[in-house]
Amino acid sequence: MTCRIIAALGVLGFLLWGGVPPARAGRPEMARAYALYSSGHYKVAAEKLIPLAWRGDARAQGLLGFLYEYGKGVPQNYVAAAAWYSCAAEQGEATAQYLLGLLYDKGHGVPRDVVLSQKWLILATARTSTRERDAFTGIRSAVAAKMSAAQLALAQRLALEWAPSAPPPFGTTCWPGGSVGSMVGACSAFPGASGGMPSERCAR
Repeated sequence: MTCRIIAALGVLGFLLWGGVPPARAGRPEMARAYALYSSGHYKVAAEKLIPLAWRGDARAQGLLGFLYEYGKGVPQNYVAAAAWYSCAAEQGEATAQYLLGLLYDKGHGVPRDVVLSQKWLILATARTSTRERDAFTGIRSAVAAKMSAAQLALAQRLALEWAPSAPPPFGTTCWPGGSVGSMVGACSAFPGASGGMPSERCAR
């Protein structure tokens, strides 16, 4: 698959996040954050999303990851994007699982790993709505075409063994060990709460 096709499918994430009506956003503060995001006020949306993401809201974590991946309202940073996608993906948020799978396929913010890419794409495809399933299936199949039979079997086993996790207690790190790897580099890049990844929480 060419980089252009992967980039085009990555933009699908924008369409998925942008298509979330406020009624589905949950609490009123989440609805406000989505409204700000949808109207292009990315910086203010990020400010609203950061505390929600730290409290374990998977939708806020996934959307914050998207803002970091594309540098909308926050500095572009693939490591931060991967961290927030991982938080949401581990809780079962399908769009975040899909976008995390793409990051693993491209090696953006995480080491390139087709097995982990395929694992997350398998899970995303299984958990998404009918409207997005064809697109998710296409990218999952494209990644599978680059894999050996052993790699594909391992990815399928990892997906089968996966179970969603509960949000972590407030004030602790939300990315489970092994999903993104060491976050020390990401923490040093985001000192203080304004960056969305408070440094005192990253090294626990």
